[in-house]
Amino acid sequence: MQKIAVIGAGTMGNGIAHVFAQHGYAVNLIDVSAPALDKALQTIIKNLDRQVAKGTITEAIKVDTLGNISLQTDLATGVKEVSLVVEAATENIALKLKIFQDLDLHAPADAILATNTSSISITKIAAVTKRPAKVIGMHFMNPVPVMKLVEIINGYATDKEVTATIVALSEKLEKVPCVVNDYPGFIANRILMPMINEAICSLFEGVAGVAEIDTVMKLGMAHPMGPLQLADFIGLDVCLSILQVLHDGFGNPKYAPCPLLVNMVTAGYLGVKSGEGFYKYTPGSKDLVVSERF
Repeated sequence: MQKIAVIGAGTMGNGIAHVFAQHGYAVNLIDVSAPALDKALQTIIKNLDRQVAKGTITEAIKVDTLGNISLQTDLATGVKEVSLVVEAATENIALKLKIFQDLDLHAPADAILATNTSSISITKIAAVTKRPAKVIGMHFMNPVPVMKLVEIINGYATDKEVTATIVALSEKLEKVPCVVNDYPGFIANRILMPMINEAICSLFEGVAGVAEIDTVMKLGMAHPMGPLQLADFIGLDVCLSILQVLHDGFGNPKYAPCPLLVNMVTAGYLGVKSGEGFYKYTPGSKDLVVSERF
């Protein structure tokens, strides 16, 4: 497995492309938007420069990594000769199903098709292809170059050899693979999102303030980041989407999104990406400032 295609040039896509390229794989980074590809490349360069400055990689590795990345806007061309595709498009089920139909049509018949989805059913995605045994979840954590975990999700029909291949590949990327089965939220988000939702409910009900909730979890539970700050970092729209998947998938009211979260997303307060969520984010500043709305 030497040639990889990554679909989607957003935060996750450029991070996944970065990691594969840094470990010697030829990567086609594919996105319908040329400006998005250019932005992704600049992000990869900036992150590589940070690694060089910290001494974790050499300048030569940076040069080799960039040389391994090819930017493409045409999916059919980009996946034509690859052994693995990792889809990292927006967390939208209709979009992902369409992408996998196209991948099944254009990627080599023996290519493994992986998705970086954080909550959408692998089995459902696999069902729109003619190769469900070769479809698997490969859920990287953000930021991809830093975070060690890869949550590997078996669909109902995923072949054991495919799972073994992806586990071995993850280890070659210097990641720690954890294999789980395909149920709503998998493991990472089935546990994380109810915690975040409960933190939002606690704020909504006036139990404590933003800083107090996050401080309790950081100092009392040894979390590196409080749940409200983490929600801002993930994106409140993404948190809402995952909670809706959990709520729909299990039919259990304990997964129902907090009304405050729903209102914030509706109003466009999405966290870091929009400049304000539970905290306010000023470009160039690392100060953690609670939003005036709280």
